[in-house]
Amino acid sequence: MAKKPVRHTALKENVTRLMISLIVTLMFATSFDVFAKTHALADIQPLLTSKSFSEKQKAIALIAQSDVENKDALLNGLLDKRVVYGKKDKSLWYVISAPLKKGSEIENLVTGKKITVIKKRDYRQVTLNNNMRAQIKTVLATLALRGDDLAQKRAGAQRLIGQVDQPLAHAIRDLLDTESDAVTYVYINVAMAVYTMTGQGTDAEKIQSIKVLSSSGLPEAFEALQAARAGLSDDNSPVSRAMNAAIADYKQTQKVVNVAQTLYFGLSLGSVLVLAGIGLAITFGVMGVINMAHGELIMLGAYTTYVIQQLLPSHTGVALILSIPCAFVVSGFVGVLLERSVIRHLYGRPLETLLATFGISLILQQAVRSIFSPLNRSVSTPEFMSGMIDVTPMLQLTASRMYIIVFCLMVFFALLFVLQRTPLGLQVRAVSQNRSMARAMGVRSEWVDMATFGLGSGIAGVAGVALSQLTNVGPNMGQAYIIDSFMVVVFGGVGNLWGTLAAGLSLGVFNKFLEPWTGAVLAKILVLVFIILFIQKRPKGLFPQRGRMAEDS
Repeated sequence: MAKKPVRHTALKENVTRLMISLIVTLMFATSFDVFAKTHALADIQPLLTSKSFSEKQKAIALIAQSDVENKDALLNGLLDKRVVYGKKDKSLWYVISAPLKKGSEIENLVTGKKITVIKKRDYRQVTLNNNMRAQIKTVLATLALRGDDLAQKRAGAQRLIGQVDQPLAHAIRDLLDTESDAVTYVYINVAMAVYTMTGQGTDAEKIQSIKVLSSSGLPEAFEALQAARAGLSDDNSPVSRAMNAAIADYKQTQKVVNVAQTLYFGLSLGSVLVLAGIGLAITFGVMGVINMAHGELIMLGAYTTYVIQQLLPSHTGVALILSIPCAFVVSGFVGVLLERSVIRHLYGRPLETLLATFGISLILQQAVRSIFSPLNRSVSTPEFMSGMIDVTPMLQLTASRMYIIVFCLMVFFALLFVLQRTPLGLQVRAVSQNRSMARAMGVRSEWVDMATFGLGSGIAGVAGVALSQLTNVGPNMGQAYIIDSFMVVVFGGVGNLWGTLAAGLSLGVFNKFLEPWTGAVLAKILVLVFIILFIQKRPKGLFPQRGRMAEDS
């Protein structure tokens, strides 16, 4: 009879404990929810500064599940030994100028206040153990991989390569089955392959991991293969042979990628040369005028882009698009004024035209210096033109250069349409082939000369818009392209647009393939020597002009 009250008391105590634990759990969940909503780092400060590693692990879990701002920087700071706390008030600080010493700048993680350390002994580093480091790595990886920001997701997956340990491997292995982004999937797969290759797996598992690394094409995979190969002593083992084959395949693929990148850079340089020379091709071809001010017309187009961007500083993309027609109008108007005031009085006298346009180029340079100062101006690149285009993991192309190539082709075909499908183009072709016969047929050659010179000058201004995205805008920028423009025109064939396109692209590619062997300056000299020798054999260029005037010249 005496045992029943004992059982009843024990049962009552168990129920009481269960109720208390349930209430504590609910209170913890409620307090955690409040913490997540208030974004307060002060709530976990006592846990993180505790001497107990279990309390610190709770703090890391709270940071991971809360909305604390810059949690990635905080967690990385813990790994990098940049998070310290004051011995007196247990306040958390981030060491900006590491390592912590007298004179180091630190920032309070709760208030954001920045101070300079006077006494190093007043602060103590937040220490971690191996379990905490593994926990932080797992948290950082899962935060990045489960986030909505695709760029951060890919960057987080890329950081995993070479950093995966056993706890982290279990955490991210399941993500491979659910990952939808192909780039992120490749990075995670490579990270797991590096972990398997350098771990305690079987030879078959390691060989399979080596195949994954070899097919990925990532530089990080190649570095991991080289590092793992250097650590092997047996050159005849199956794993060693698989590594040697993978490294050889990567090097061979890298050679192909280097050729593709050089070709791409050459095409982008050639596109710039085409844009710079295409306006000169029609003026030189139709009028026979050697316009030494053509580079300054390119400069005016670049400065037009700069001015419009200053008017629309927060809309760089819109400003760049508006700059294209504005630069065409500005440079075209200056070209018409130049033709009407100077050049039309000098037809038939090429030497005097050369000297006059050279003097005008100096005047335009000085005018720009007086208005904008001699200092170079920088034109911002719109966001849609920045970044890289990932063709393969090994081959990445600059987006801005791709836009330059596409823009060059658009300008070329637009100009080709004007010359082939419009009345102005018909008259321009008639005057360029036989001026006397065109006059006899009623074509106003003076008006055609003015319109042609304005069109060529406007195209030069459009070229300046493109060049403003590749280099700084300055008073002397036109001088860097005037010689190249003449080389493109002469090599391609005077007055022939297809010849200008072929000459510009081929010279750009030729130049870029020479640069790794000879250097930039010697490469330009060799290109010039090549053109001189070529002109000796074919004085009229790749695509000679047709017509009686062309045959008589």
